[in-house]
Amino acid sequence: MSNPLILREDRDAITHLTLNSPGNLNALSDDMLAALQDALDTVSEDPAQKVVVLKGAGRVFCAGHDLKQMQAARQAQDGGAAAWRDLFDRCSTLMQTIPRLPQPVIAQIHGLAAAAGCQLVASCDLAVATDDARFGVNGVNIGLFCATPMVALSRVMPRKQVFEMLTTGEFLTAARARELGLVNRIAAPDQLERATHDLAQTIASKLSSAVRVGKRAFYEQADLTLAQAYGLTGDVMVNNMLNAQTAEGISAFLEKRAPDWPTS
Repeated sequence: MSNPLILREDRDAITHLTLNSPGNLNALSDDMLAALQDALDTVSEDPAQKVVVLKGAGRVFCAGHDLKQMQAARQAQDGGAAAWRDLFDRCSTLMQTIPRLPQPVIAQIHGLAAAAGCQLVASCDLAVATDDARFGVNGVNIGLFCATPMVALSRVMPRKQVFEMLTTGEFLTAARARELGLVNRIAAPDQLERATHDLAQTIASKLSSAVRVGKRAFYEQADLTLAQAYGLTGDVMVNNMLNAQTAEGISAFLEKRAPDWPTS
């Protein structure tokens, strides 16, 4: 039997999902997209898991789409159009699944995040990278403008910087990616796992119900007018205050003690 394309490991309340196709640099092939979508759908329904860490096996995080597979689709009667439409539709669904997931998702990046791999990083809620990692949407170098990766990147980075990446095919260093908002934290390669775990553990220690409702509101308010956003988030805070566990958290703070929250 072949190895699974996604490895799942639950460490207490933190789920680690590993892209496990190092032979093709964890490319987002048809099968990889399906496996990752299934893994995310499954963990979204697991209330015991509070944070998801997404990483890659082998030398890099993810090198983007599987170009050999895409090129082979040209042999179809329609020249590949149906296969490519299906590929990009499913990839877009995956990228939208991540911000909709109840749990915060942290990308743990080493080596390279290119094209759709860079899109994957931008779609995650948070990102931690090695200090020697590189980020790029370099499809233009082979005549393929990275239009779908552009969607995620232009929503987390300054637009002029994104457009420069798209039109030059040049890569960002980890330090520059952090400056531009694509990456939250960077660490030495031998400290990447620890740095990611520390961030995940900090989030996992918070009241899960508050984090989940907060994540949903974070993305919903971004597409609203200022007045609509305040209306939405005011309702969110009222409902959050009505939570008995929030009452316990506030009481604990006022009484200078640790809150007695459930572990799941």
